[in-house]
Amino acid sequence: MTSPTSSAATTIVIRDIESLEEMHEVEQLQREIWGVEDLEIYPALALKPQKEVGATLIGAFAEGRMVGFVFGFPGFLDGETIIHSDMLGISPAYRSNNLGYLLKIAQRDAALALGVKRITWTFDPLQSRNAHFNFSKLGVIADRYYVDYYGVTSSFLHRYGTDRLWVTWLLDKEVKSTQPSDIEALPHLVRVGENLEPILNQDHITGAEVVVEIPRELTEHHKLWRMATRDAFTRALDQGFIVRGFYNGKYFLATDDTD
Repeated sequence: MTSPTSSAATTIVIRDIESLEEMHEVEQLQREIWGVEDLEIYPALALKPQKEVGATLIGAFAEGRMVGFVFGFPGFLDGETIIHSDMLGISPAYRSNNLGYLLKIAQRDAALALGVKRITWTFDPLQSRNAHFNFSKLGVIADRYYVDYYGVTSSFLHRYGTDRLWVTWLLDKEVKSTQPSDIEALPHLVRVGENLEPILNQDHITGAEVVVEIPRELTEHHKLWRMATRDAFTRALDQGFIVRGFYNGKYFLATDDTD
């Protein structure tokens, strides 16, 4: 798999990571991107056998140097073989080059070549950029919320806790992310207050569509936002709602099952 793309004067190549030496570069990128201690780095010696049995390990290379990667391993979920995408990382200097999208498309193509039709991963639902990328650009859905999924880690990115939405990318279906025309009028389980604080609506959920709103940038009230969105997502998903879109800071959840 080789896919070159140009960015300004730099040509970036998307291709499989094959050698053990390149897998050690993946170790270094984990340190650079997430600031984790060595104990929490996924080691090259584990990547090597994973790739032998169907893992997707794909890198983005600029002038021969690895500047990003995506890693997913095969699994078995609800009677179906899947790829669980465990890591996607881009070196900070290259985050404006659309590499995240290019790596995910390469991962999709690799999964389909293996006959896999579903990729899953987790992300922090308080990160609006990631929410936009996942729901608006890739077209994922989410029906699971995990509290404190990774526990306490050494990464600075996990300073607000590790609650996660579990998302599913259906590779054999085109999931269209269409914003409801009346999204402002739908019941909001959480709203952003005037001082960027969360306003939680704990009324009984009625109807088939609801909204969970988050701030564009999480600059304050971190613990309040975690608790409010945790309450909203767990209540809704426990009642059969599915997260189907993200529009201008608003998660759209619906109960209809069109999968």
